Amino acid sequence: MEVVTGAMGSLLPKLGQLLMDEYNLHKRVKKDVRFLSRELESMHAALVKVGDVPRDQLDTQVKLWADEVRELSYDMEDVVDKFLVRVDGIHPHDDANRFKGLMKRMIGVFKKGKNHHRIADAIKDIKEQLQEVAARRDRNKVDGSAPNPIKAIPIDPRLRALYIEATELVGIYGKRDQDLLRLLSIEGDDACNKRLKKISIVGFGGLGKTTLARAVYEKIKGVFDCRAFVPIGQNPDIEKVFKDILIDLGKSHSDVAMLDNRQLINKLHEFLENKRYLIIIDDIWDQNLWKDINIAFSIMNNLGSRLITTTRILNVSESCCSSSNDSIYQMEPLSTDDSRRLLCKRIFPSDTGCPNEFEQVSRDILKKCGGVPLAIITIASALAGGEKVKPKHEWDILLQSLGSGLTEDNNLDEMRRILSFSYYDLPFHLRTCLLYLSIYPEDREIDRDSVIWKWVAEGFVHHGNQGTSLFLLGLDYFNQLINRSMIQPIYDDIGQVYACRVHDMVLDLICNLSHEAKFVNLLDGTGNSMSSQSYCRRLSLQKRYEYHQAKPLTDVKRMSRVRSITIFPPAIKAMPSLSRFEVLRVLDLSECNLGENSNLQLNLKDVGHLIHLRYLGLEGTKISKLPTEIGKLQFLEVLDLGNNLDLNELPSTVCNFRRLIYLNLDVCEVVPPVGVLQNLTAIEVLRGILVSLNIIAQELGNLKSMRELDIRFNDDSLDLYEDFVNSLCKLHHIESLDISFYSRETSSFELMDLLGERWVPPVHLREFKSFMPSQLSALRGWIQRDPSHLSNLSELTLWPVKEVQQEDVEIIGGLSSLRRLRITSTHQTQRLLVIHADGFRCIVYFQLDCGSATQILFEPGALPRAEVVAFSLAVRVAKEDGNCGFDLGLQGNLFSLRQFVSVIIYCGGARVGEAKEAEAAVRRALDAHPNHPQIAIFMHPPIAEGAQDDDLM
Repeated sequence: MEVVTGAMGSLLPKLGQLLMDEYNLHKRVKKDVRFLSRELESMHAALVKVGDVPRDQLDTQVKLWADEVRELSYDMEDVVDKFLVRVDGIHPHDDANRFKGLMKRMIGVFKKGKNHHRIADAIKDIKEQLQEVAARRDRNKVDGSAPNPIKAIPIDPRLRALYIEATELVGIYGKRDQDLLRLLSIEGDDACNKRLKKISIVGFGGLGKTTLARAVYEKIKGVFDCRAFVPIGQNPDIEKVFKDILIDLGKSHSDVAMLDNRQLINKLHEFLENKRYLIIIDDIWDQNLWKDINIAFSIMNNLGSRLITTTRILNVSESCCSSSNDSIYQMEPLSTDDSRRLLCKRIFPSDTGCPNEFEQVSRDILKKCGGVPLAIITIASALAGGEKVKPKHEWDILLQSLGSGLTEDNNLDEMRRILSFSYYDLPFHLRTCLLYLSIYPEDREIDRDSVIWKWVAEGFVHHGNQGTSLFLLGLDYFNQLINRSMIQPIYDDIGQVYACRVHDMVLDLICNLSHEAKFVNLLDGTGNSMSSQSYCRRLSLQKRYEYHQAKPLTDVKRMSRVRSITIFPPAIKAMPSLSRFEVLRVLDLSECNLGENSNLQLNLKDVGHLIHLRYLGLEGTKISKLPTEIGKLQFLEVLDLGNNLDLNELPSTVCNFRRLIYLNLDVCEVVPPVGVLQNLTAIEVLRGILVSLNIIAQELGNLKSMRELDIRFNDDSLDLYEDFVNSLCKLHHIESLDISFYSRETSSFELMDLLGERWVPPVHLREFKSFMPSQLSALRGWIQRDPSHLSNLSELTLWPVKEVQQEDVEIIGGLSSLRRLRITSTHQTQRLLVIHADGFRCIVYFQLDCGSATQILFEPGALPRAEVVAFSLAVRVAKEDGNCGFDLGLQGNLFSLRQFVSVIIYCGGARVGEAKEAEAAVRRALDAHPNHPQIAIFMHPPIAEGAQDDDLM
C-alpha cells in the first residue's frame, strides 16, 4: 500500500505508541498526536479509495491532495523514527509489548528532555501542514473517484498457474517447428547450410519474440559447440554486450573484465574461429548498434553457425539480414483458436474449455487483445481468481475498459491500457512491490531473494500470523506476481525459480507510474532524470556512460529524505557522501568496486551515520575490511558481504545486530568474533560462516529462527563436531543445510556419523548438502527410521561418500520430492549399479560418479523427468563383466533429457582401444537422442597423444 498511502500503514501504529504513558510526553503534545492520528486515519481511508482509480482518471485536485498527504506521511514517520531510534531496543516493526520493558532506559538516553522538545516542535509543524492540506481539500472528502469495481483476490502460489514455462504457450511449438526451424536449416551437409546464417525475428511488443527465440534456442542448442543468449534492450552498453556474449559462451568474468571493445571483438573472433556457434541477440532497437555487434561475427568458418536477432523495428531486422543467406521472420499474432486456447488454459482449471456463459464475452475480449500473447496472458491472470473464476459481470466491466483494442498502429497505448488494468487489479501490497522493480535496468535478471529482502527492509511486507517469517511472506508476494503474469520467472536447472525479469512493456508501465507517484527517482544519464522533482524517496543510479564521465550527484533536492539507494556500476562514481542521507533504509552497492584501488571518495566509515538502515548490500565490492562504525546500525536486518575474497574478519561491533535476519559471508573466509553469534537471535539465513572454535559452534544453538545454514569447518575435531550437532538439534526450523570442510586436508567421517546418530532432520528440510567425507549409513538411517522426515527433500548433495550400494540407490530413488541429486563416491566396491524405472520419479538433475570401480546402467523408463544427467563408466569393469558393447541403456531412453549430459569414462586398467570403443559407443547413443542435449565426455586419464590401441592406460 506504500505507493498509494505513503508511510501511513507503518506510521499510524507508531503514533499510537507515542501516546503511551511511558513516553511521558507533554499533555499538549499528546493532544496533537491524537489529532494527527484521527486525521491520518481518515486520510488513509480516502487514499485507499483514490488508489483504486487509475491516475489518468483522477481529478487534478485529488491527485495534488493525495501527493501532499503521502509526502506528509513520509515526513511524519521520519520524525517519529528519529525519536524512537534514540531509545535502545525500540524498533518500529516491533510489537507493542516489546516497548514496555525498555522505557525505563529512556531518561538516561534523552538529555534533559531535548528530544521531547524536538518531537513536540516537529509534531506541531506537521499538524499545521496537515490542517492546511485538509482545508484545501474540503476536509478529505474525495469526490469523483469511484473505486474500481473489480477487487483483487489473493492467489495461492501453489496453484497450477505457478511457474508455467513460457515455452508451453499455445501456438509457440507450431511456429517454432514449422517456420523457424525450416529457415534455420540446421540439418544437412550442403554448402548453403554450412555458411553462417542469420535470422531476424521482427514484430511489435508483446507478440512473443523473445519467447519464440528462447524456445528455438532450447530446442537446438545441443547440436552446437557453444551458445549464447544475450538480451540488450533500448539503451545498451556495447562493451557490456560483448562481455555478456563471451561470458555466455563460457569465458569467466575475470577473462573479460578489463578488455576494451577492440580487445573484446578480437577475443570473440579468436574464440569462435573453429566452432559451430548459436548466438541470439534479443531486443535490438538501433541499426548502428547492430553494425557494431555484427563486426564481431565477420569471420567465416563454414561450420554451420546460426545467429538469431529479435527486434520490433522492421528496418533494424533488414540491417541484421543483409546477405542472401539470411532470412527475416515476421511474427504474426496468434490465431483465433490459439488465442482462445491460451486464454482458457490460463483461467479454467479443466480441459473442457470456456463455459457457455463466458463464450461471447471471451470472444469480444480476445478481439481487443489482437492475438498478442502478452495481452492475453495479463488479462487472463486478472480474470482468474485462485480456484474460482471471476463472475461474468466483472468480465463485462473489463471489456468496457479495454478501449478500441490492439492494432499495429496503436499497440503501445492500448497495451499500456491492458497492462494498467492488470496492475490496478493487484492488491495494494503487490502494486507497491511491482513498482519497486522499476529501480532495475531493462532486461536485468533480478535475483528473487535480494529483492524480497529489500521489500522487507522497505516495510512493504507486513507481519501476518505471529511468528511468520517476513521473507516467506515476501516470497508469497513474489509468487503471486508470477501467477498474475506481471513478472517473468527465470528457472534454474531443476525448474525452480531463482530470479525474474520484467517484460520491457511492463517496465515501461511501472516506470511511468513510479514517476507520477514520485516513488523512484531514476538517474541513468540519458536525459530522463527525475532529479528535478521536489521530493526524492528512492534513488536508482544506472549511469550508462563511461566511468570518467560520471560526476558526483549534486542536483537531487532534499537528499536527506532518501530512503533507498540502489547503484549499478559504473554509477558508483556519482555517489555522494553517505553522511548526507539521514533516513536511509536500503543501501545496495553490490558489484560496485569499493576496493583500495577504486579511487572512490566514498568512505564506508560514514555508514555509521545511517542509523535507520535495514539493508546493506556489499556483495562483490572487493572490500577487505568493515569499519567498526557499522556496529551503530542497530536496526540492520540484511547484511550481504558475499564474494569478497579479501574479507577475512568482522569487527566485534557486529554483536549489536540483534535484529539481523540475513547474513551472507559466502567465499569470504570469515571466522566470527567470539560472542557475536549468540546475539544474532533473529537470524534466519546464515551463509558462509567459518567455524574453528567450540564456543562458536555452541553459540549456533541460540539461533532458534534459523531456516538456512551454510557452514564451513577448517578443523577436523570430534569435540567441535559434537558441539555443532548439539546446536543443530536445537534449530527446529532448518530448511536448508550446507556443510563443508574448508581445509585441503581430508577430514574424517565423524560428523556425518554424529548426524546420523543424534540429529533428526525436520520434516520441512528441503536441501541437504555435505562436502565432507560421508557414509550413506546416516542417510539410510534417517530414511529407514522415519521416511516422512525427508518427504520434502528436493536437493541432496553428498561429496565424497565412501561407497554406493544398490540398496542406497533404491532408497534414495524412493524420496518422493527429490529433484536434484549429486553424489560422488570414493573407494567404490559394488561393480554394477542399476537405475530402475520405479525410482527417481521427480529427478530433474541426476549426477552419480562412482569412479573407476563401477559401471552404471539405466533401465528403460528410468529418470522420466531428468533434463540434466551426469554419470561415470568404468571401462575395465564393463569389459570384465561382459558389457563389451558398452550398452548403458542410453539408446531410446531418458526421454526428458534436453539440457546437458556429462559422462566421465574411467580408463584406468583398460587398453587404449577399449577406451576409444567406450567413448564412441557412448557418443553414438547420445548423438541419436531426439532432444539433442549438450554432450560432454571426459576421459580419465586422457588418452596420450600417439598412444596405440594395445597400450594399457
